[in-house]
Amino acid sequence: MSRRPVVWAVLLVATAVALVPIGYLVSLAVRPPADVLNSSLLPSAWTLNNFTSVFDTIELGTMLQNSWISAIGAALLAVVIATPAAYFTARRFRGEQLLTVLLASYCAPPIVAIIPLFFLLRDVGLTNNVFGLIVVNGVANVPVAAWLLDGFVRRIPVEIDEAAVIDGLSVAGAFRKAVLPLLWPGIVAALLVVFFLSYNDFLFAVYLAVTKESQTLTVGLSLFQGDRNVQFGQQAAAGLLGILPVYVLALAAQRFLVGGLSVGATK
Repeated sequence: MSRRPVVWAVLLVATAVALVPIGYLVSLAVRPPADVLNSSLLPSAWTLNNFTSVFDTIELGTMLQNSWISAIGAALLAVVIATPAAYFTARRFRGEQLLTVLLASYCAPPIVAIIPLFFLLRDVGLTNNVFGLIVVNGVANVPVAAWLLDGFVRRIPVEIDEAAVIDGLSVAGAFRKAVLPLLWPGIVAALLVVFFLSYNDFLFAVYLAVTKESQTLTVGLSLFQGDRNVQFGQQAAAGLLGILPVYVLALAAQRFLVGGLSVGATK
């Protein structure tokens, strides 16, 4: 008996389950305020006013811009640091121990670093600043990027490095001219993973960027939770506007994401 129908059935069920929250978010976003609390999955009335009025409730355009800038900057910073670090951990004696230390630091709860980070950023004038979020999220996600890239480096034969050195290149030159061009699939995967992690960050953003000019989307979504009234429809609309381009990016780059995570998991 062929297993293909069973596999397809399981995949369809898993996809449906994964899309239920997104479908309900869409349902909330297109409801008028009077229809939000009727407890039904489908709206009894439809409106698109939530998608326009949300820009008057919060600075959604600025928040989306800050989220994208901070996430892209953090991804670039993390990969710039993690790429040579992964080359060292993959090629040098006891490099795996360094990688273990890096990953162990990532396991610590981020909340323990909030107070020292706040004072450090305040001393250099980077609180309430998107660049401060870039630095914090970029450095915080270096272990993840290094872990992903370490697996890619290990798949590149060490003979390529040795041949480059024999031809007269230094170790740094061999890395730059012989290994780095082969690492681009891993670099793209690491950029995407760090981007998504930074884009979804709430903890650092809510403590280190409190002004309207520096707040990100995740902080903006929390502002709808008032003491007496919660604009569920506008909150859902803001969430959809925030995740839609990220979903498109994830679908377009799924080959790099799957490849990067599988290499990191099976190395």
